[in-house]
Amino acid sequence: MNKTEIISCLSEETTFSKKDVTRVLESFTRIIERTLKKGEKVSLTGFGTFSISRRPARKGINPATKQRIDIPAISVPKFKAGKNLRELVRSV
Repeated sequence: MNKTEIISCLSEETTFSKKDVTRVLESFTRIIERTLKKGEKVSLTGFGTFSISRRPARKGINPATKQRIDIPAISVPKFKAGKNLRELVRSV
């Protein structure tokens, strides 16, 4: 399911216009992005938690040249499913 399909489903289920649903969905994603950028997490009880995971710097090997390279530390977004979502998916 993509963003357009989510907007259509939300519009049908809530009877809000697609334009209103689009604004809400875009605001929702901006809030999550802003919160994660500050290093904080976003928890939706029963659904899951969005957070930042930090990967430390490490040594690697360039597969093309076999030369050793330094891979810098980075932060990546992470999602951990909540109990209700995990149980729902397990039963599929």
